Amino acid sequence: MPNPAPKTLCESFQSLVAAHPDRVAIRTPGDTTVLTWRDYGERVERIAAGLAGLGVGRGHTVGIMLTNCPEFHLVDTAALHAGATPFSIYNTNPPEKIQYLFGNAGNRVVVCETQFLDAVKTAARAGDIEHIVCVDGEHESVLSLAELENSPAPGYDFAASWRAVDAGDVLTIVYTSGTTGPPKGVEITHANLIANVDAAQEVMDVDIEDRVVSYLPDAHAANRWVCHWGNLLAGVQITTVANPKEVLAALTDVRPTLFMGVPVIWYKVKAGVEAKLAAEKSPLKKRLGAWAIGVGQRVARLGGKPVPLPLRIRHRIAERLVLSRIRAALGLDAVNVAASSAAPIEPEAHEFMLALGIGVCEAWGMTELTAVATVNRPGKIRVGTVGTPLDGVEVRVAEDGELLVRGPIVMKGYRGDPEKTAETVDAEGWVHTGDIGAIDEDGYVRILDRKKELIINAAGKNMSPSNIENAVKVGCPLIGSVLAVGDRRPYVVALVTLDPDACAAHAAEHGLPDASPAALAADPEVVAMVEDAVGRANGKLARVEQVKKTAILPDVWEPGGDEVTPTMKLRRKPIATRYADRIEDLYSA
Repeated sequence: MPNPAPKTLCESFQSLVAAHPDRVAIRTPGDTTVLTWRDYGERVERIAAGLAGLGVGRGHTVGIMLTNCPEFHLVDTAALHAGATPFSIYNTNPPEKIQYLFGNAGNRVVVCETQFLDAVKTAARAGDIEHIVCVDGEHESVLSLAELENSPAPGYDFAASWRAVDAGDVLTIVYTSGTTGPPKGVEITHANLIANVDAAQEVMDVDIEDRVVSYLPDAHAANRWVCHWGNLLAGVQITTVANPKEVLAALTDVRPTLFMGVPVIWYKVKAGVEAKLAAEKSPLKKRLGAWAIGVGQRVARLGGKPVPLPLRIRHRIAERLVLSRIRAALGLDAVNVAASSAAPIEPEAHEFMLALGIGVCEAWGMTELTAVATVNRPGKIRVGTVGTPLDGVEVRVAEDGELLVRGPIVMKGYRGDPEKTAETVDAEGWVHTGDIGAIDEDGYVRILDRKKELIINAAGKNMSPSNIENAVKVGCPLIGSVLAVGDRRPYVVALVTLDPDACAAHAAEHGLPDASPAALAADPEVVAMVEDAVGRANGKLARVEQVKKTAILPDVWEPGGDEVTPTMKLRRKPIATRYADRIEDLYSA
């Protein structure tokens, strides 16, 4: 008989340690750090015993403020085995925000890196933090990770501790990025997560042979779902990348079998392939590359329907001569399942990935739904949709167009806030997602926009700002962020910021002395490139949605700053307030 499914992530982890002690569980690029499952298990036991020595036990919480590094997985998993609830916070948070999060979570222990120590200490002075553990150095009045591991609680029974963890216990608290108001602490249980991953196995069927790259913040539920929890439940091998800007370079080191990219990653892949093709000196190779991608696009547009024989033959040739080589150069030649999530992906970019033979499956969900609720299935991808619901998940459209979701993936609730919980989850268990959507006759879900973010122009026409913004963004690799404005206005205008990394590359290529976004925002060639992107976007948009005027800003909107959240969601009201004069200038000029 098959082994019964694990009831907790602790139980699953221990099974993996016992079954695969010599396999690599966690690594960094170039194998600078390598942890086998045996190493992982031994370190988790020592850290759990050390946490118990600090008084951490069942029902307690442990704060984590780390970059994407092996220590995150060690500490998070150890806290679970101690019976506690670990939670991770965004590294861009200022001390006052950290203080608020610690106050809501009620943790007395926090684990961090040296670079975040000052912010954590400042927040701790005003709260109830009793112990700070630093994973990468020794500091006065702060425990090192080695000291924690060597200071176990006397008589600590590790096995009894993790076996006492129950499926209904809170696995983690994920704090929403908070585009308006303070973050809410979403409590997710072991049962929530296991139900979510079990349902997703029908789509991606991951196991011990799979490899993933972990590069997004682990405060983000989607990254933890694919990487950390995928490791604990299915044994996928994790390669951690501390600097997310290095993820594309890490792909050729890892050659992942699973890869989750936020839309901006796919935009960068598209821009890189197009730039290399444009720079190709051989006219024959350039024509061959364009032809192969065109063939791939024609196949992608069939959406999984049978490919006619003549096109199938051309596609095989394109695969052998061009497309397979592009994937190999990108490090994406071993990918079995690729996903795009966290924000809508522009259909043109999505189709381009499919044309390359990278089967990007757009998924949708929210933290309150344990990350994933709907997904496109490999081979049945419908561009412009987020796929169909996972098994056991119900999705329907309310009378006002809002998507409602119900199932075992629904959070336990917002920590310490029953009123907000009741506002989000109704008496029948339906989560009111805040997304406006539609469901077609085949059950595919389409996200139209956020309920509170729809633009209603002066003539009463409803428009999706994200649809407009993505159409512009995908048209120029230099563009970082786009904000469409038009609520109660006669037409749509846009604020555009530039991507610092893309600016540096552009300046180097063209021999420009100043690579700063502020300098390039006024460069005639860059202005022309942005205007061209807007023009091409307008060609794909309805007349009422078209951007009439654009302002290229000299500023950079950093993740976690005043303008965008750590997950790159626009903070629309603060942006509108800060740039009120620029917006008015666009309408008055």
